[in-house]
Amino acid sequence: MLLEICASSLQSALNAQRAGAHRIELCTELGVGGLTPSYGLLQRVMAELTIPVHVLIRPRSGDFTYSDGALAIMKEDIQLCKKLGCAGVVLGVLKENLTVDIEKTKELVKLAKPLSVTFHRAFDWAVDPSVALETLIELGVDRVLSSGQATSAPLGIELLKKLQTQANQRIEILPGGGINETNIRKFKAAGFPTVHTSATEIYKGNGVGAIPMNTPRMLTEGIRIESNLEKIKSLVRLI
Repeated sequence: MLLEICASSLQSALNAQRAGAHRIELCTELGVGGLTPSYGLLQRVMAELTIPVHVLIRPRSGDFTYSDGALAIMKEDIQLCKKLGCAGVVLGVLKENLTVDIEKTKELVKLAKPLSVTFHRAFDWAVDPSVALETLIELGVDRVLSSGQATSAPLGIELLKKLQTQANQRIEILPGGGINETNIRKFKAAGFPTVHTSATEIYKGNGVGAIPMNTPRMLTEGIRIESNLEKIKSLVRLI
């Protein structure tokens, strides 16, 4: 069984390689489920790692329903990953009714090839995982990252097993979410070829100021944060 580490910094990526991980998924901001890494981080990681690097293509936090503008950003990021020699990309696009957005996913998969394509945990929001899986197989996706539509993969392992049986080697089921040294053997025993985890440890930062920079209300699941047109107009009128 292979181990994929979700690395959200250069140090995490280096630690993954040094510890013997087989692949990384590179992102930033794990606290919101991960976002696309910066050009600088991606370039540095590609310069220093020899294990395969898959890159998260997620332009913002919140839901997985994207405008044409957001889709254009995702396409640019995929092109950059191809240019830098990444091994794969990790993406996910849903419609507002929480079914796979077939047309947009098709565009991204076509653009990404020959890179490996993983459909990320947006899958865990899909209203019918069985239907979603067949859709992704038809679209040519290589693997699905999922916690089995539970808060952790260990809790969702029964659905993950059912999905693996349904997949029948047409697509890889990649368990992820809450996998650690206490439960990883369950996934090996179940025959999953790869598992995904961040293996994170929380360290206290240095030089932390007294003023908080986090805004809890902006971290609510499923919200989108955008500068408001009318608010900006009001401010312009006042200056």
